[in-house]
Amino acid sequence: MVSPRETPNSLGAGLGLKPQHYQDACTTVQRGLWFEVHPENYLVDGGPRLAWLETIRARHPVSLHGVSLSLAADSVPDTAHLRRLQALIERIEPVLVSEHLAWSAWRDHYHPDLLPFPRTHEALLRVAANIGRTQDALGCRIAIENPTHYLALPGHDWSESDFLKELVRRTGCGLLVDVNNVFVSAHNLPSDPFAYLDAMPPDAVMEIHLAGHSVDAHGTLLIDSHDAAINDGVWKLYQYLIDRIGARPTLIERDDKLPAFEALLDERRRAQSALDAVLVEAIA
Repeated sequence: MVSPRETPNSLGAGLGLKPQHYQDACTTVQRGLWFEVHPENYLVDGGPRLAWLETIRARHPVSLHGVSLSLAADSVPDTAHLRRLQALIERIEPVLVSEHLAWSAWRDHYHPDLLPFPRTHEALLRVAANIGRTQDALGCRIAIENPTHYLALPGHDWSESDFLKELVRRTGCGLLVDVNNVFVSAHNLPSDPFAYLDAMPPDAVMEIHLAGHSVDAHGTLLIDSHDAAINDGVWKLYQYLIDRIGARPTLIERDDKLPAFEALLDERRRAQSALDAVLVEAIA
């Protein structure tokens, strides 16, 4: 759902919003700035947290990035959860709504992770149906985020890029390209991250995420931890992507080991400068 006041095309670089930074977010004014939150933290009828979000929404565009719809599960999305999410969408009027290509619930139990699945023909039908149900229930188009991979999973009928493109074709959903996920996955399951980005259909990309990662105890596996500054390799992939598809709303994600708000603004300024340069080149 797009607010009458903004459209995704008016968004520049944004920040993931954490409670520690609410006051800074309220008082900061920068062109193109927006904030993204996990809606699961706000699916309530009232209280201080929802009041904070409404205060932010009065000053800045807000996006909702879900983590619990479990679209790849072998069951339909929880209808009560969809009703609460739809109510929040009506209340906040987010400029973007997104979810993950993963599963996180099974037999009414939620797991604290976004889990992979074999990209089979059967899975394609199931995920497409769940996306369709979700978009119908929410009354808006959603963007689907590419996952992070840590080990090879057998049984795929589709490449990930072809799977995502087919979901777009069948459901009309968009894509959220998480560049850090691309970088981490290409390292853990050696592959060409630039070729992966080349396979993304430009018209389907609604949003981009940038984040930091960490290394496991053995120094070999990269972890999508969102607890560090954005890696130079991720910045390089990001520049490659926007040079190819053009400027897109870009989010700086940080979920742990939060720095001062100004440090996040520095990363946000770097992303905004890259977006501005792409826009200038497109006009020239």
